[in-house]
Amino acid sequence: MRRGSWLVHLTVAVATLGASPGGLVRVEAAAAGEPSPTAQSSATVRAAIDRYCVACHSNQLRTAGLSLQSADLGDVPRHAELWEKVARKLRSGAMPPAQAPRPSQTETLAISSWIEATLDETSRRDPNPGRPAVHRLNRSEYTNAIRDLLALDVDARQLLPTDDQGFGFDNNADALGTSPGLMDRYLRAARKVARQAVGDPTMRPVVETFPLSRLLTQSDRVGEDSPFGTRGGLALRHTFPLDADYVLRIRLQGAALRSAEQVDVRLDGERLARFATGQARVKPGSQPATEGAPDPVLETRFSARAGPRTLSVSLVNRHVVPEGVMPRRLPVGNISFRASGVSNIELEGPLNAQGAGDTPSRQRIFVCRPTAPKDDVSCATRILSTIARRAYRRPATDRDVQTLLDFYKDGRAEGFDVGIRTALERILIDPEFLFRVERDPAAGTRGAAHPISDLELASRLSFFLWSSIPDDELIEVAAGGRLRAPGVLPRQVQRMLADERSRTLVTNFAAQWLHLRNMRAVAPDLTEFPDFDDDLREAFQRETELFIESQLREDRSVVDLLSANYTFVNERLARHYGIAGVYGSHFRRHTSDRPERVGLLGHGSLLTVTSYATRTSPVVRGKWLLENVLGAPPPAPPPNVPALKDNDQDSPPQSVRGRMEQHRANPVCASCHARMDPLGFALENFDAIGKWRDVGEDHARIDASGVLPDGSRFDGSAALRKLLLERRDEFASIVAEKMLTYALGRGVEYYDRPALRAIVRDAKAQGYTWSAIINAIASSPPFQMRKPTS
Repeated sequence: MRRGSWLVHLTVAVATLGASPGGLVRVEAAAAGEPSPTAQSSATVRAAIDRYCVACHSNQLRTAGLSLQSADLGDVPRHAELWEKVARKLRSGAMPPAQAPRPSQTETLAISSWIEATLDETSRRDPNPGRPAVHRLNRSEYTNAIRDLLALDVDARQLLPTDDQGFGFDNNADALGTSPGLMDRYLRAARKVARQAVGDPTMRPVVETFPLSRLLTQSDRVGEDSPFGTRGGLALRHTFPLDADYVLRIRLQGAALRSAEQVDVRLDGERLARFATGQARVKPGSQPATEGAPDPVLETRFSARAGPRTLSVSLVNRHVVPEGVMPRRLPVGNISFRASGVSNIELEGPLNAQGAGDTPSRQRIFVCRPTAPKDDVSCATRILSTIARRAYRRPATDRDVQTLLDFYKDGRAEGFDVGIRTALERILIDPEFLFRVERDPAAGTRGAAHPISDLELASRLSFFLWSSIPDDELIEVAAGGRLRAPGVLPRQVQRMLADERSRTLVTNFAAQWLHLRNMRAVAPDLTEFPDFDDDLREAFQRETELFIESQLREDRSVVDLLSANYTFVNERLARHYGIAGVYGSHFRRHTSDRPERVGLLGHGSLLTVTSYATRTSPVVRGKWLLENVLGAPPPAPPPNVPALKDNDQDSPPQSVRGRMEQHRANPVCASCHARMDPLGFALENFDAIGKWRDVGEDHARIDASGVLPDGSRFDGSAALRKLLLERRDEFASIVAEKMLTYALGRGVEYYDRPALRAIVRDAKAQGYTWSAIINAIASSPPFQMRKPTS
């Protein structure tokens, strides 16, 4: 390397921070004879940077609103936000570009390490944990809180609207706004939940409809709750509100309407009825499910006890064949396809109600029963104080209980249960339940960071690991002031991770980080991909969820997300992947020796959500990798960027790579696409629904090679994976950053970077295991501290 070049390139790297695409600024530095900074002391490195800044000043450097002219190397913490950007750009290797001379890795590392060490020491002396906003329970947290508070499963999708996301997650406090309309929804939800939990014998019958997607093939047994020897239909976990009668109506579709089928109906595994399709009749006044005459209905009336029950409706297999031998069927994309099976079911009730029954929620609520009128208030006090303690995530005060007793007395005239139900409604709309409120200490240094209370820490921990309220043990430990005692917090983390409720780290954290939730909405073009159906959609999502859950349960290194040689498949998914010898609808662990299916990069779910309906998208896939694997998100695209041209039917087809090369000829597009496209091209052997292919749209062999801006070359997904594994520290850092964002319920700011680096260092010493990262986050200043609001 020519003398002084490392300083020149540092200038280039810093000058382009936040720059618009293509906006490179060169600053020549007179640094002849400069030795490598790796051999220098911190003071010498600092002197080198100081000389670099002098060069910046003399050249009036300013790019895209970012200027180093006022940066004082004698007071780096004063410009912490700026220097954090410098360090991140240097470590990511984003600049300078591959065609420009570059400093050595050790030289770059020395400077970035000095910057980070300076900022870390300042943060250690004076931590800045930020000022968290008031956090409203989002829809998922509300659902889980009701489950854990009242032993009641509710479908919050019917009660509350979808939450907005911030920094990639829907638990971001700034995105969780409130409005009069939303609070009205919470009010109505509280009323409905309280009635369902306590039971309301006066409730009127309602009709609930449960439709099945027409893209479900219904050719396999549905889950573990359907009886053996059946196929299709659905197994529904439903909470019956009262001990009463209910009417079930079943509509069939496709060939099931014309062929001799038997329909099996069971409640908690006990058969309620078995119909022949010839018994179906047209319900008077019914409307057709599709064009034509109304579909006939199978109907049965039955009695059910209140509480959660499993109701299954399925078709009995007509032929005895080896499992996995499927009858020939039309692909879903065929215009004449209509799945043979159940179209929908209707459940009407309660009818002839006998009472509220003995449900899990009533057992949870009624911890006592008054034996005489004089015992009413004492029993109500015990019930309401117990519920309030859990709902408010702290011991209930006398004022809390008195307020609830006032509401209890308002409803007591209609009975003890109605009084409790009225007070429960009040609990469920209390800000102490709907919002996570943290208070500043009564006394302390104005504006100084301070530790949150043990009860507030317990609440943060439970919503981090469970997306729900703390349980009784965690509240008891926190209320006693023991949560920060030596060894207690790690033991609580270990206990909570072992609990089934920690699965929300898969369904909430990982599903949003990896965009897995988007699987519900993707709609591949069935003309282009006629083999796609909802069975495959569900299998894609289930595979990735089971894979990540196994990584968590086995406490593997987060790096294994990229390198694990196993996955989970059922027959439908195995057929899509070309895996032989897998039969049935249940998922099982499968070890693969096929390099293209190793780790997350081979999962059909992620390959599908990063594609368009009709084709793959190297841009979307490359952007996904930059944001979620490499931690180097590209800037937002400039306005009025022309779309990629589709193939013209009148011209010979072009590959996506060929069309992208034409697209990159536009200078406005070139600089960003130089980072994204090579990553996406490495996955081009996977089509838009994750199926392996060797030939592309132009009928030529796919070119999956690429070059990163730093000059690194690869060819195909296996080579890209190898390259990413060589940068495991960067991948572990982005996992920690995403998890810290999720844990805090806010974006990671520049003042959080020192804590994030400490989390990564601690986790590295333990092999980057999931538990190491989680424990380090739970012990970090941003998680354990806050700044006063004023």
